[in-house]
Amino acid sequence: MSQPINRYKADLRDIRFVLFEQFKLQDLLGKAPYANWGQEEVATVLEELYGWAKEQLGPLNATGDAAGCTLEAGKIKTPPGFKEAWKSLYDVGWRRLSVPEKFGGQEGPFTLHAVSEEIMCGANAAFNMYPALTQGVADVIQEFGTPEQLAAYCPKLHDGTYAGTMCLTEPHAGSDVGSATTKAFPMGGGKYKLKGTKIFISGGDQDLSKNILHLVLARTEDAPAGTKGLSLFVVPRDRSDGTSNDVQVGSIEHKMGIKASSTAVLNFGENDNCIGELVGTEEQKGMSQMFHLMNYARIGVGVQGLGVASSAYLNALEYAKDRKQGPSIKQWKDAAAPRVPIIEHPDVRRMLLDMKAKVEGIRALIIKLAVHIDKVNAAGGDKTAAEYHQGQVDLLVPLVKAYGSDTAFQVCVTAIQTLGGAGFLKDYPIEQYARDSKIFSIYEGTNHIQALDLVGRKLGQRGGANLQAFIKDVQAFAATIKDDATYRDAAAGLSAAAEAVMGTAMRFLGWFGGGKMEMVPLAANRFLEMMSETAIGWLLLEQAAIGEKALATLAADHPDRAFYTGKRYAALFYAANVLATVPLKAAQIGKEDRTPVEIPTEAFATV
Repeated sequence: MSQPINRYKADLRDIRFVLFEQFKLQDLLGKAPYANWGQEEVATVLEELYGWAKEQLGPLNATGDAAGCTLEAGKIKTPPGFKEAWKSLYDVGWRRLSVPEKFGGQEGPFTLHAVSEEIMCGANAAFNMYPALTQGVADVIQEFGTPEQLAAYCPKLHDGTYAGTMCLTEPHAGSDVGSATTKAFPMGGGKYKLKGTKIFISGGDQDLSKNILHLVLARTEDAPAGTKGLSLFVVPRDRSDGTSNDVQVGSIEHKMGIKASSTAVLNFGENDNCIGELVGTEEQKGMSQMFHLMNYARIGVGVQGLGVASSAYLNALEYAKDRKQGPSIKQWKDAAAPRVPIIEHPDVRRMLLDMKAKVEGIRALIIKLAVHIDKVNAAGGDKTAAEYHQGQVDLLVPLVKAYGSDTAFQVCVTAIQTLGGAGFLKDYPIEQYARDSKIFSIYEGTNHIQALDLVGRKLGQRGGANLQAFIKDVQAFAATIKDDATYRDAAAGLSAAAEAVMGTAMRFLGWFGGGKMEMVPLAANRFLEMMSETAIGWLLLEQAAIGEKALATLAADHPDRAFYTGKRYAALFYAANVLATVPLKAAQIGKEDRTPVEIPTEAFATV
């Protein structure tokens, strides 16, 4: 039997560029709250983590996909090698990089956490879901739990003794969380008996950790309807003496991708003996508490997409450099012309540049959001700075989740196309990346939910000040390159895109106030695309401007010249082929096409 091999690839040079040249993370390091970290420490951690991921996680990606998870005697078994990887993960300490020191962590910046997640998700997205959700559960308990809950649960979540899940969805409700019917019956002393069923629970059961803590949304009998009536409970799978807490695995899902991540139906209290604890001390705070986890989970989904898409692109690039097929277009009439690597064919180069621009643009968008979070934490008493940075975090979360996940799948599909027929085979990792990445646009709130969150809540926050600040930042940068001969057209396109975003946001306000509510969900997804493409166009052009300054200082034979030149072409390609479509999308929205809501239901098909 052949040994599993690693196919994961990451571009550490680009990661270092975005961290230290574009967003200057080093300016936040060495002082509170990141006093123990410097640029060299961050760079070293990433190098070592990448090596560990290629050794421990990458080889298990394909084998885990092939084996999947199995349900045996009511317990879920993970694929071979996962237990050992789980132990190594926590022994080395990769999950504690940004954990507070009082819980045994290294209190690093959130930006370091985001980049480390890209590496671990890219190496093995299915495996990394188990510890990522676990860390999210710990964060919720740290934020809202009682001192007793913090002491009892957080150290064990951070050292891998316990794992964690989030339990929202129910069979009849789907994304309509407010329709949840799981019941909680008070027993006194913060204890409750729970009864109900949750579905699509990632990591719902596994054989990696000693115990699992489920965060469960439920309502007491006297609670009001809707999301306002929901409370959040910590429900261990097993009790402290090791006996069952009446949490039963009903079934596991058989999925298109992320097959090594157990997705379970969980039945709580089938025998009326499932006991949980209220998170904190107040009932009916469940949704606000769970949103703390969900917002970070949504960022995490964008990071998942980036990790997988980046490796898909880099694998396609490697193949295109090696695979010889057909003559050069310059010798297309010469039947005897030598076969050339397919990277010399114009359409393959177009696909590669499209993937490069999107992957590097999404990475910049994610790290920009992460740096905003770190600047909120470092703001101290500067309320104005904290409000600005937090406002940008709120605005960018739906972009990172929705555009990052949608584009990740598109990149994986393009990578398959680059390989041609070989891309459809399991001989290469890209077909798995495509299957794994499709779920990213669906869970943690479908991307349409992200779009509705953007237009329905985020645009109006702080009276629209967050959006205005975003547009102001974009336009200010565009002004810095508008007279550059290389970037003049791109700068004009960026400015036009920003104006189109602002104009369309005002159109939404008109719809909200003018009785045209049906237009809001019809146009929300397209608006999110517009805003995301404007943000990424801006960040890629900013990278190109940094690259031009660097090129001016480098010798002709310096190895970094190719890297910075790549920044120029990625930005120009994206500006010409993606950013240029933003005003066109605004014009389409302005036509107020209502055909999807006007077509009679019976007219969709007559079968």
